[in-house]
Parts: sequence; C-alpha cells; structure tokens
Amino acid sequence: MQIGPYRIAPAVVLAPMAGVTDKPFRQLCKRLGAGLAVSEMTTADPRLWHTRKSLQRMDHVDEPAPISVQIAGYDPVMLAEAARYNVDHGAQIVDINMGCPAKKVCNVYAGSALLQDEPLVARIVEAVAKAVEVPVTLKIRTGWNRDNRNGVRIARIAEQAGIAALAVHGRTRADLYNGDAEYETIASIKAAVSIPVLANGDVDSPQKARAVLAGTGADAVMIGRAAQGRPWIFREVAHFLATGEHLAPPTPGEVCTILCGHLEALYAFYGELAGVRIARKHLGWYAKDRPENAAFRAVVNGAESAELQMRLTRDYFARLAEGLAQAA
Repeated sequence: MQIGPYRIAPAVVLAPMAGVTDKPFRQLCKRLGAGLAVSEMTTADPRLWHTRKSLQRMDHVDEPAPISVQIAGYDPVMLAEAARYNVDHGAQIVDINMGCPAKKVCNVYAGSALLQDEPLVARIVEAVAKAVEVPVTLKIRTGWNRDNRNGVRIARIAEQAGIAALAVHGRTRADLYNGDAEYETIASIKAAVSIPVLANGDVDSPQKARAVLAGTGADAVMIGRAAQGRPWIFREVAHFLATGEHLAPPTPGEVCTILCGHLEALYAFYGELAGVRIARKHLGWYAKDRPENAAFRAVVNGAESAELQMRLTRDYFARLAEGLAQAA
C-alpha cells in the first residue's frame, strides 16, 4: 500500500488509540511487524501544545519512518495550523481524527461527531490537505448512526479534497465498540474511491485479517484493541497473509523478553513513577489470557517501583515456563 511517497509494508497498521499508542508502544509494534503505527490523537488547540502530555505525544525522536501523527479538533483553521506544527516537529503523515466515539471528544464536536456535518468535513479536509506538503489521511466510522451510514459520501469528499488514504472503522459513532463490526460499508467505500482504504474493527487474528481484506477489497487492515497485550499479532498477520501459514505462538520466555523491553521503554520515556503506573494496564493486557492472570495482576499492580515491578514480572514468567516444562 502506498501513502504518498511511503510504501507501507506489510499492509498491517497499528490503529491510533488514546492512552495506548504512545511512542514506546508504537516502536514496539513496528519492531514486531506493523507496517505503520499511528500516534494517539493530539489536540489541535495550540493552548495545549506545551503541556507535558502533549509534548510527550509529539516526541518522535528516533522513531522509524514514516511517522504518522493524528490530530483532533473541529475548527478547519486550527486543524490546519496543528498539521503544520506537527510536520515541523517530525510528522511525515498527518491523520485527521473523525472516528473517535468518546463522549469527551464528541461533546466538543470533534472525532466522529463531525460525520453528521458533511460541509464541515469538507472544509476541514480541504484546509488540512492544503496546509502541508506531507500526505494527509483520515480516520472515520461508517456513519453517525445506523440510520445515517454516510461513509461513502464522506469518503468521496475526502478524496476530492486530496486525502491520501482513508481508514474506516466498521461501526457507527452510536455503536461505540458494541456488537460486531460490519464490513459492507467499508466495501462500498472502497468501491467508491480510488485512494487506499484501511479496514478497521475486530481484526483479531490472521484468519480474520485475510477474510476482512477479501470481503472489503481494502488495501490494508488496521488493528487496535487486539494488539493490546499481544503486539506480536502484526508479525503473525503479516506472515499469514504472505505465506498462508501460521507462525508458532511466542513462548513464555519470548513474551517475557518483549514485555520487559516494553517496561524498560516506558520507564525511560515517562520516568519511573509515571512509567510504573502506565505499565500496569499493559501488564494486565499481557496477562489476560494467561494462567493465574488475576494473581499476577494483583501482585504487579501493587508494585510502586520499577525494580519491583520488573522483578515480579520476570518471576511470574519464570514460574510459567517452569510449569510448562514440568507438564511436558
């Protein structure tokens, strides 16, 4: 898949997720096979650009190209300025958020709330596409609600304005993350435009990725929640799409190495106190499908230092590997 001058290979992309796709997680997913990793959304409001949170979100030092940064807002002029600001600070692709269903985003008429105002969508995408020389992409949902699936019209507006690629989550704003994603609208969008389309929503296995690509005709799949605690899903999907064969799942030792490297990156990026706190949700995700996961989470979540959190994590996986060896 091509986005402007950038070849996205493999065509398996990490979706932007607020509070999740920070720099340590993006780098990890890219190392484990993601062809592109989109940042968590950054605000278009310049008054907030110099907060600690915003500065961390705009840190792309040593991040492998292409660097895709998502911006969120409702004002075309403000979003255009945000695009220029982020390009000046390392963004090589700018992504516009019109897919987030969160109330705090939609209540300020941003994210997927914008889908109900097609003229405003047109003004936004035109302003941002004209503001920067880098490719501009757009993330949307299939519509505002099930009676108003206007994704095809939004896609045509985006293509006409110069949007380089379009990611579509197979739910409406009203659906939030409930029920199953539907892919018929994504297929209709793909048939209606000539720009690359990325299919997003419930892609949680190599087989599902292949089925979604076949059913929608999309150029790539975008994976979000399924990568939480399982960042190696990108190499599994890429390998299956390329060969039709399944990779062996990582051993407990391999998972421990990946996880501990992730923890070290979090401590280095955020500092020990914040790093330990932010690591807790990732530890919970890594443990969710593993033996004694409740006990593991309870112990590790009580750790207040990086040293203790890391030691408890290593001890857990050592015991897990020992138990598997004895069972064999």
